[in-house]
Amino acid sequence: MSVSVPAAPAEKRTRRRGMTLPRGSAGAVGRIAVLTATQAGLLVGAGLLITGPAKHVWPMTAEDGIDEGLEGIRTGTLTTLSSVASEGGNTLTVIIGTLIVCLGLLLIPRLPRWRQAVFLAVAVSTQALVFLVITLSVDRQRPEVHRLDASPPTSSYTSGHTGAATALYTGLAVLVLTRMRSPWRKALAGLLMLLPLVVAMARLYRGMHHPTDVVGGLVNGAISVAVAARLLLVDATVTAEPHATTDDPTGSPTPAATGTPVLAQGTVFVVHNPSVTGAGARAELRALLGRHGWDDVVFLETTPEDPGPGQAREAVRGGAALVVVCGGDGTVRAVAGELADTGVPLALVPSGTGNLLARNLGLPLDPAKALEAALTGRARRIDLGRVEGDGLPATAFAVMAGAGLDAAVMERTGDRAKSALGWPAYVLAGMEEIGNGPAEVTLRLDDGPALRREARMVLVANVGTLQGGVRLVPRASADDGHLDLLVLDPRGAGGWLRALRALLSHKDGTAAGQDLPPVEYFRFRHAELTFATPQPREYDGESAPHGTRLTVSVLPGALTVLVPREEGAAPDARAAARVVNE
Repeated sequence: MSVSVPAAPAEKRTRRRGMTLPRGSAGAVGRIAVLTATQAGLLVGAGLLITGPAKHVWPMTAEDGIDEGLEGIRTGTLTTLSSVASEGGNTLTVIIGTLIVCLGLLLIPRLPRWRQAVFLAVAVSTQALVFLVITLSVDRQRPEVHRLDASPPTSSYTSGHTGAATALYTGLAVLVLTRMRSPWRKALAGLLMLLPLVVAMARLYRGMHHPTDVVGGLVNGAISVAVAARLLLVDATVTAEPHATTDDPTGSPTPAATGTPVLAQGTVFVVHNPSVTGAGARAELRALLGRHGWDDVVFLETTPEDPGPGQAREAVRGGAALVVVCGGDGTVRAVAGELADTGVPLALVPSGTGNLLARNLGLPLDPAKALEAALTGRARRIDLGRVEGDGLPATAFAVMAGAGLDAAVMERTGDRAKSALGWPAYVLAGMEEIGNGPAEVTLRLDDGPALRREARMVLVANVGTLQGGVRLVPRASADDGHLDLLVLDPRGAGGWLRALRALLSHKDGTAAGQDLPPVEYFRFRHAELTFATPQPREYDGESAPHGTRLTVSVLPGALTVLVPREEGAAPDARAAARVVNE
């Protein structure tokens, strides 16, 4: 990630937009070319099959009857309607529609979406290119019925109107589904996806194509959209370069002696949970970012269906210079997992119940103060954990993951209780779960031998401090390249007292004559935890399906986070730059 320093608010800044292509463009162009050639080859092959060996095979033998049947039901009204519908796939209509949408995506203030514009342009263009190759390779006569339009010089296979309409309107449906937040977006997308079918029916009614011609057009347009969407909207291989901001006419970043983290100037994406970040809070955050020289700010709301990963991916693809996340540990986890190994720095605005990562990084728990501390602090590389298991897909976590008592507490504590009571809601849930018995578990840590234990709770920690400053896992550090494992197995009242003493003293609870202590600590890089019976599981406070297996690994230095400058430390913007660029 290239970096530069935001100038003090009073200084004049100059935006310089380079002419270099986004990272990964060459590779994406190559993949699009290969896939487009494959697409053309498949459709040409299908066309040669239809006009050759399969010409006298059903359903090709039934196509003339369909065309003649549609000719027989023509009426003045239907003819007028079909003419209007057919225009929806006309070359001029599609070209103008594509240009208008692309220019709107690029030029409307606060809406510049180069990736979405390129996606739509590529989808429509590749469809047209494949259509041209097909018509030059496959010679098929148009239906022998009265045609209501002048016959173009191209082959009947495939339907160009249908293919163009599919590429344009299906592409617009994809943009609606991925960009709009309105509850009506699915209905609108559905209507857009119906338009190519309407155009296809109109072309059949007007006697311009056989049924397999319009099917070929639908397939051509759909594949073009799928390829463009995969490479430009789904994959993260093409990433916008952040635009450097400098007061130096040579274009070199000008370091400031303010202690501010060294960051690339460009767009700040704020991923926020709307349930905890209202309009007033957003205005305050925007103003605070503006005071630190960040004027280009885009807010992205999380949704129940997408609690942060999609928004984080959008920020990375948009060339984010900084991502700010407003929410609890679950939202932070979702965003952090997508920013792993991207080099895009993250600023935390704690807005949840636990806010454990913010606590462990020394950030204030007041949202505005936390953002202020981050913007005037330093960049720090921290580890993430990766957990997966039966019924649990691979997921990154920033704080803790585990099974047993802690997971049961998370599962029992509802959102309403957390909103009403805050973190004490976990304590009440814990009192209800504390009577549950232990589970048999086998631990395999790195290359060590299998360890068999009975445990009430098995907890993997990337950081070790809980609410109230309780240091649950004393050696856990977010940047040591390891994860720490806590195994808790107290037996009876005495065992719980020894466990409490061990947790408070940060030592294991070994007692005379006892083989295993009620509290054990381990360190590892990779661990496999196997339980004899299904257990409740959790990661960063999010409940996971019950299961018998957890596989956990550390992702060393995967995430760059802005944290407060250490007290007494001299401002050192260059040091922060080295952290980001290592």
